[in-house]
Amino acid sequence: MYRFFHRVLGTLLLAAALAATAAGATTRSYTVTAPDGVPLAVDEAGNPDGPAIVFVHGLLGSRLNWERQFASPVLARYRLIAFDLRGHGLSGKPAGAAAYADGRRWADDLAAVLATAKATKPVLVGWSLGAAVITNYLAAYGDAGIGGAVYVGGVIELKPEQITAHPALYRDLASADLKTHLDAERAFLGLCFATPPQPDVLQRLLANAAMASWEMTAAVPSMTIDAAAGLGRLGKPLLLVYGERDALVQPQPSIARARALQPRAVTALYPGAGHAPFIEAPERFERDLASFVDRAAGAGVRPAAAGR
Repeated sequence: MYRFFHRVLGTLLLAAALAATAAGATTRSYTVTAPDGVPLAVDEAGNPDGPAIVFVHGLLGSRLNWERQFASPVLARYRLIAFDLRGHGLSGKPAGAAAYADGRRWADDLAAVLATAKATKPVLVGWSLGAAVITNYLAAYGDAGIGGAVYVGGVIELKPEQITAHPALYRDLASADLKTHLDAERAFLGLCFATPPQPDVLQRLLANAAMASWEMTAAVPSMTIDAAAGLGRLGKPLLLVYGERDALVQPQPSIARARALQPRAVTALYPGAGHAPFIEAPERFERDLASFVDRAAGAGVRPAAAGR
């Protein structure tokens, strides 16, 4: 009996090891160094020879925000790349507000990731603050190196008419008092969803938030965004994805401003979804994203409307 259980245990351990090896073969992690020396943690998954998609997370997140997309069968044929923004996750957390308030720093980070990855005409996907990072990248580097962009609950500009007012929340996020700070992070995360994710996912997102730099959190409201130079000069396809119940970014004013700068932008509004439609409505988001990437790859042809 002992030998039987020993053989069974050995078989299970071998299967687990093989599974871990297989998983490791499909995900590659590495570090990119930004021009100012900040290390940036990067993950890759999917088909290394497929069209590239680069995911840029939002405030208090990390590359793990895209965990569902990295495991999606719909997106498995693409080369999937995600990284932790400066001040987040396992990326460097430089001291001083200047490291975060200057939008060019964030643009340079994205440029460094693209250069190291050697991704050909990638589609850039930015959630919330990640959209502002893409805008600053476009302003600094232009659109010649990308195939298109997708803004998900995207911050177009940090202006009151586009950002839902939560003055006490943003004040408390920058608080030096630990309890106040952590309670504000929990409240902020709660506002990201009209329908909260599963408890294990929510707990991981809370851990993401707790890892973020306090100096970064305090400086981000002053981050420069050159929307006119970024979106205004974009000649590649642009998809705007917003949840109709977004409690952090005002969908209609943000869409209106983005379309004023980029009239060819296509809009997809997700009914019932909040600030994170890629988590709240992942099946639709992944289908829309795959369709957009395929169309954007077609010699710059503007994609058909995913919504209205």
